[in-house]
Amino acid sequence: MNEIGHLIGGKRVAGTSGRFGNVFDPAVGEVTGKVAFAAEAEVDQAVANAKAAFQGWSATPVTRRARVMFRLKELIERDMEKLARLVSAEHGKTVEDAKGSVTRGLEVVEFACGIPQLLKGEISVQVATGVDITSVRYPLGVCAGITPFNFPAMVPLWMAPVAIATGNVFIHKPSEKVPSAALHLAELALEAGLPEGVWNVVNGDKVVVDRLLSHPDVAAVSFVGSTPIAEYVFKTGTANGKRVQALGGAKNHMIIMPDADMDQAVDALMGAGYGSAGERCMAVSVAVPVGEKTADVLIEKLAPKVRQLDIGPGTQPGAEMGPLVTKEHLDKVRSYVDLGLQEGAELVVDGRDFKMQGYENGFFIGGCLFDRVTTDMRIYKEEIFGPVLSVVRQPDFDSALKIINEHEYGNGTAIFTRDGDAARTFVNNVNVGMVGVNVPIPVPLAFHSFGGWKRSLFGDHHAYGPEGVRFYTRVKATTTRWPTGIRAGAEFIMPTMR
Repeated sequence: MNEIGHLIGGKRVAGTSGRFGNVFDPAVGEVTGKVAFAAEAEVDQAVANAKAAFQGWSATPVTRRARVMFRLKELIERDMEKLARLVSAEHGKTVEDAKGSVTRGLEVVEFACGIPQLLKGEISVQVATGVDITSVRYPLGVCAGITPFNFPAMVPLWMAPVAIATGNVFIHKPSEKVPSAALHLAELALEAGLPEGVWNVVNGDKVVVDRLLSHPDVAAVSFVGSTPIAEYVFKTGTANGKRVQALGGAKNHMIIMPDADMDQAVDALMGAGYGSAGERCMAVSVAVPVGEKTADVLIEKLAPKVRQLDIGPGTQPGAEMGPLVTKEHLDKVRSYVDLGLQEGAELVVDGRDFKMQGYENGFFIGGCLFDRVTTDMRIYKEEIFGPVLSVVRQPDFDSALKIINEHEYGNGTAIFTRDGDAARTFVNNVNVGMVGVNVPIPVPLAFHSFGGWKRSLFGDHHAYGPEGVRFYTRVKATTTRWPTGIRAGAEFIMPTMR
């Protein structure tokens, strides 16, 4: 049985708490390893190691920090297949999907390679007689990242490279369901030349989270996960004086206008709704066709494709969708399908009884498609996080826009149309943080920033990109005057620097 510990101070260490969690292969439903759950003392040890490394790392010339990022980029490219298989083995998503997610994380490493340019400060000369002002960004210190099960490599790479390149030290608490990719990434950073203690990995459960949120030497916390936990992390962390960015849940809508290319829209819904088994915070889980005719054509074209999904273990060539991450999550998703029927929605495609030959104990479910879902139903209001797509018919564009704006989540959304006026009106008026026009999953590239609105984000900063640099740094302004032989005497009024 593979026993997975922590990485503290540049070394793999076994857990000492005596508490462990099971790590599963979702395709076969079997335990493949045990991950140690850290005690508070082990978290404190990681924080102490990180704090000790901070002074030297923050003083390291920014060009050298950038060279570590360049080398890390090369090593991730070298180990792309290995990382993808680690992700697939513990999460269940297909290897090709896992490679795509690692690539999106790699883009943030590439962004961090440009850190010398991104940390350039500002200067104003002669703001008063003989007086200059400079504003420079400084790192915060010990930063923590708490990441979800659905992207074991991508989301840590949204955080750690930007935090570390800006001069901080980093403690990563991955999901206990998927610990292996996180450890390998930290070891690649060591191989790239990162000093010991700069990137630590502490596995565990709520004990670790709460200690990171309360530890006096942790300056900032980044989180991605469900909205209730994001809100808890934000409130607890800020109450303890920490800077917090907490990205929460989603219910992403995609409007299909009557003039849309319907085949393109259907293909987009298939990939965005059922890719990664719907376990994405940017998955499209609500299709909003405008007009009854549009809805009827959409269902006619969509339903056969959902029934024909190629489902299999993540290592199966050509598989479009793998299993869900755990038996508990599988039961939860099935219960939502049961609930939708009870609420009166029309279940066009029922994937609850899907069984994979040779993998009968795996955590598989087939694609599910509901029609005639209404906005008062729980399957519409709540994030299911599985391969369940709800079709909510709306009579016109204004009604479609209204239901999106009234939903509590505001992570991502999309519109499919050939009408530039409709698209522009949608982009300007929808209360959502990331918008796609004929793009179903509008995740910004690494030189922009990722984040939603409303209850999809707690905090003032989005992830990675320019917002990430701002989150992991703080500004120090210095006002300078050198003696010029002029003596004006003491001033007892508010200085105006004329």
